[in-house]
Formats: sequence, C-alpha cells, structure tokens
Amino acid sequence: MYVETRIRGTGLEELWARTQEPAQHQRWDVRFTEIDHLPRAEGEPAGAEGEPRKFRYATRVLPFLTVAGTGVSAGERERPDGTRTSALRFTSPHPLSLLAEGSGYWRYVPDGDGVRFLTGYDYRPRWGRCGVVADRLLFRPLMGWATAWSFDRLRIWLEHGITPERARLNWLVELLMRGAVIAVACSGVVWVGHLPAAGPSASFLSYWMPVLTVLTVLVALLAPPRSGTPAARRCRRTTPSRARAPRVLRTLEQS
Repeated sequence: MYVETRIRGTGLEELWARTQEPAQHQRWDVRFTEIDHLPRAEGEPAGAEGEPRKFRYATRVLPFLTVAGTGVSAGERERPDGTRTSALRFTSPHPLSLLAEGSGYWRYVPDGDGVRFLTGYDYRPRWGRCGVVADRLLFRPLMGWATAWSFDRLRIWLEHGITPERARLNWLVELLMRGAVIAVACSGVVWVGHLPAAGPSASFLSYWMPVLTVLTVLVALLAPPRSGTPAARRCRRTTPSRARAPRVLRTLEQS
C-alpha cells in the first residue's frame, strides 16, 4: 500500500518529531491506540541515534478487545540528498489479528515550502484462504483508508494548528451532518409515497422528488470536506513508478 501527502509550511524537524515520538504518533494515527518503545535489556547499550529500536503497539478494536504486537524500527535522519527515511518491521501474535507480520517505511522529502510525507508498506494476513479473502475485500481497503485519513489529520495539525482530537471531532460532526441530510432527503421520498395519487401536485412531487433526493444524496456524499476535517481523498493512493523500498528497510529485514 502507498499513501502520500504534502504538508505546507512545516520543516523536517517538526514533522520528524510528530511522527517518530510515540506519544505524538499515537495522537494522529487512527490505526494505533498505543505506541511505546520497549525498554532495553539489562546491559544493552543505549545505541546511537538511528540504530534499531524495539517498540510495542496496540489497537483497540472493540471496547473490550485490544490487539497488540511488537516491532523494530530505525531511521536515517541525515541523508546526502537532504531527505529522511524511517523503516519498521512488525508482527502480531494475537490470534484475532488478521495482520500476522509486515514491514514498511516513511519518507520525508523537502519540497519547496513544505515536505512530501509518504509511506509504503505491506503485510501477510493470517487465517489461510479465509484471511486472504477477508483482507482483499475488507481489511486492506480499510487500512488504506485509515492510513490516508491519518496522514491528512497530521497535515491539518501541522498546517492549521488543529489538534488531532479536535480534527476527529470535526470529522464526526461533519459525518453526522451529511447523514442527517441524506436521512431527510430519503424521508421526503417516503412522504411523497403516502400522498393521494390524484391531483397535479402529487404528480409533480412523485416525479421530481426522487430526482431531488438522488441529487441531494450525491451532494452530501461528494461535497468537499471542510479544511479542518480530515479526508482520505486528499492523499495520493497510487504508487509512483519510481518508488522503491529504502535501504534501511532491507537492513531491518536481514537482521
């Protein structure tokens, strides 16, 4: 999967901090409820910046169900071309997790007055053939949407200063408003259906109300979201032909 956004008016340092510090990362990334670095083993050296670091992640699927996993990540903060890269490998032993193991990367590319922030990742589903079908039809599209939605929430945080918590509230309110518009439009069709069949007014309404309802539903679904509302549609979701996994990811996969 591939997702890319362009964040204006921000620098590499600020974006790096919002994405690499677990406490900041878990605020904007809807895919995770908790992210924590694991303590180093007794006697294990602290290591230089950019060396692999183990972490634990958790996702609350239901109020009473949390799926957790572990991984290892590493970053290249100084690259000759001025970009930055981080990569990770992850695995979840939880039997209810469709995601068994995977790997991915983030790239930070300076671009004029902002930064192009992009990710590429893939994973192996469990549960055999059933898992493959469930992943293809449901889970993978959901993960792609969640990644793009989270990237746009991060962009709004950096560009407009709207916190991830406020952006989520904006999204919920707008979602409810769109749903209310659709409900009212559909109720109009039901109301027309109960009108007496005789009379020019009834004929006029019975003809035009379905058309108006369809138009209203399309507007409610397709109208651009407000600037402070996260939307996955704002992100690029197609992989460019030049994209390839960074070197640091290959190093992790060999470790």
